[in-house]
Amino acid sequence: MAPCRGLGKSQLGGVIFGCTNRTMEECLTNQLFGLPGQHILYVKNIEPGLPLFLFNYSDRKLHGIYEAVGSGAMNINLYAWTAGGSGITKFPAQVQIRDRLKCQPLSENQFKPIIADNYFEPKHFYFELDRAQASKLISMLSSAAAAPAVGPSMFTPQNPQKWAVVTKTPLLDDQRDKSVSSEPCLDEDDDQSKELSPFNQTYEKMQYDEKDLMNLKLKKRALSHEFSDAYIKGDVGEAFSADNADVEREKHIDAMMNYQTTISQLSGEVKELKAFKQHQALKVENLEAKLVIFNLHEAFCTSFEAERKIYQLESRCTILESLSNPPTTLSRNEALILSGEIQSNLNESIFIVGGYDGVSWSSALHSFSPSSDVLKSCKSMFVDRAHASVARLDGQLYVFGGGTDIGWYDTVESYNAIDDQWTLCPSLNSKKGCSAAAALNGKLYTIGGGNGVDRFSEVEMFDPNVGRWVYARPMLQKRFALSAVECCGSLYAVGGYNGDEYLNSAERYDPRESSWTRISSMNTKRCGHSTIVLNGKLYAIGGYDGEKMVPIVEIYEPRVGTWMVGEPMNQGRGFLAAALVKDAIYAIGGFKNCSDIVEMVECYKEGQGWQATNLKSVGKKCYASAIVLGDD
Repeated sequence: MAPCRGLGKSQLGGVIFGCTNRTMEECLTNQLFGLPGQHILYVKNIEPGLPLFLFNYSDRKLHGIYEAVGSGAMNINLYAWTAGGSGITKFPAQVQIRDRLKCQPLSENQFKPIIADNYFEPKHFYFELDRAQASKLISMLSSAAAAPAVGPSMFTPQNPQKWAVVTKTPLLDDQRDKSVSSEPCLDEDDDQSKELSPFNQTYEKMQYDEKDLMNLKLKKRALSHEFSDAYIKGDVGEAFSADNADVEREKHIDAMMNYQTTISQLSGEVKELKAFKQHQALKVENLEAKLVIFNLHEAFCTSFEAERKIYQLESRCTILESLSNPPTTLSRNEALILSGEIQSNLNESIFIVGGYDGVSWSSALHSFSPSSDVLKSCKSMFVDRAHASVARLDGQLYVFGGGTDIGWYDTVESYNAIDDQWTLCPSLNSKKGCSAAAALNGKLYTIGGGNGVDRFSEVEMFDPNVGRWVYARPMLQKRFALSAVECCGSLYAVGGYNGDEYLNSAERYDPRESSWTRISSMNTKRCGHSTIVLNGKLYAIGGYDGEKMVPIVEIYEPRVGTWMVGEPMNQGRGFLAAALVKDAIYAIGGFKNCSDIVEMVECYKEGQGWQATNLKSVGKKCYASAIVLGDD
């Protein structure tokens, strides 16, 4: 049975999440709801402000009303609803929530008629709600909203045997004082007390204070004072009649006081419902505005993909025209030579993106030719960008996220070397830097990273045919300042920092199974390193091990499945850039300690080891990214 109805974002009016008595407290304390992973199909459609509800499987009651404060996503808390965070959550489709309106829960008999179409088995139903269903549930729950500061006569306790009863019949003064001020009578069983705890605060607010009691007594005595003389002066019969009259007036006074309390309560509830209605109207306006923005974003993504394809066709037409019409500008041989020169330049040039030179952040893009030691300036990016990740797809350079000391980005830019132009692309789902990136099977992936507060295990995927970023299967571990490469049809994520320790572990992503598996670990923990694929093997180069910048190089052979220590570089360096030109790896820039930037460029070839070069054109550079745009 499919886990969802398949409602789109525009159709989704609300979502029901599940819990038990054991997990409900954690849901509400951590302000986090979750469902099994397959429910991400619609949880990802949750946007801030969407109404949410919580179904308790233990007593089969529906609680509300809650609302989303963020978008639905996978693994917001990877360890939620586990014993002290000791394992991986079984409910990774998650959303952050907050209370919208505290209400009495609905029994299944109450809410079932509203969502009858969602039931696919007698005890199981789809959690997606359309707008009509969500509106009806909100209306029903609102009618049972927990009214603030109301009299105890209007309160119906969830478990009458465990609550003090405030009677409506007249009591002696000392008895009434004890009755009104008494605390809820709970058993000594802590679990039962916890189950009633959501109502304790509401009940306590409903108690009369001493001033209210005194006013009540004075009013009743004043109203009945005129009858006291008749009782004292009359005979027995008169006294009996006066006594009966006094009792009747006592009842009348009690009734009037109850009516006044009821009217006051209803007035307060009407005001609260009016405020809630106004709040709902604002929410609807916000949702409509978000829908407009979403439609504009969809149109932009479609336009972006169309422009991209048009540009590719125009570029091909230009090349074909230059070859088929040699008399206009170049001879056929000259055109072929020019085309070959462009490709040769791309094959032999390293594009260095952004970074930091020890003084300022950079938006620059440079083309570096190791063979001639020439650094050519290309058109700059739209913003200064360091700690960014890069990848190549269809001959174009893509730059993802990153940031400066001002903050982190979610923006993406693409660069076409033929016309030296940058283009803005659809943004990532979250701001991040120190992530890794790679292209696989015509799609772009950004992996891990962080935002200065949190480290991520999340993976985002961009399909040019769809035109937007979607979440893919997250890694097994959070990784910040990691490296990633594509090799033999798989993605590899290596090293990094998880917020607690530096990592020597690595993972492999198989797109056929859409899953990550752990591979053997390196000998050295590291982050801020580079990984390059040379002749089907992974080279993990340099990095920071938590104490120092290391020159250590380790080599992973996928067919063997183990790491071996390679020849080290001449200089320890972390947060470097590295790229492969033909059969040579070039290590560029980086820190040699916590303050000094390496200027020396090193070159590695199999059988020759690492060689310090005399290449000077690059200068000081760290936190930069490097890539070759030519054909493999």
